[in-house]
Amino acid sequence: MVSTRIEMSLSGSNENGSGPGRKRREKRKARPLDQIALRDLALSYVARFATTGAKLESYLARKIRERGVTEDGDGRSVELDVTGLVTDFIEAGYVDDDAYARARTRDLTARGYGARRVEQALWAAGVEEQVRADNAPGEAESRRAAMLLAKKRRFGPFARATEADPDERDESDFAERRKLREKQVAAMLRAGHSFEHTAFIMDAGAQVDVDEWLAEAEDEAKNEERGTEGTW
Repeated sequence: MVSTRIEMSLSGSNENGSGPGRKRREKRKARPLDQIALRDLALSYVARFATTGAKLESYLARKIRERGVTEDGDGRSVELDVTGLVTDFIEAGYVDDDAYARARTRDLTARGYGARRVEQALWAAGVEEQVRADNAPGEAESRRAAMLLAKKRRFGPFARATEADPDERDESDFAERRKLREKQVAAMLRAGHSFEHTAFIMDAGAQVDVDEWLAEAEDEAKNEERGTEGTW
């Protein structure tokens, strides 16, 4: 019985030691790129991801480094027009830096990040300075994002109420609270919020104070919007 199994195993093996039980599929090397293949890659990329012109160009340059380019009849590498391809995509509306910046700003502020982090993210994506400025979060958006982060992390007035009476806390307790406040302030600043917004939230006596602070900025934004709509 054992010899039969060995024979069956050997009969299913080839000279390289591979057989039905050990199928090894070598990874096929991707074909070098020509202009048509490069365009197909670009189309696939913009169909899957929101992007900018700079990010698309960087992606295509990386693919060219990885796969190389085709050769002409004389064995010379074909010139690929990456910049022209990206320009065509922008003109066709497949890539829109302004729309990307608007969506990215909305996403980051909704997650509790401040204006500075938004600016950094857009800069890293290759968004031009004027487009970054046009899509920077306003005062109301910035305050809302700061309040959202404080709520999520239970900072300032959003912290859980302590059971101990304030008058009964000893000096060591106040020292611990001071350290905690410093850590929370640092977290707010790392998230891109201004020191002014951070200080207001951390010093707020109650959640309602933060709500009123946000409502004030939202009212001002609405009034400015009405004033802009009324001008010709």
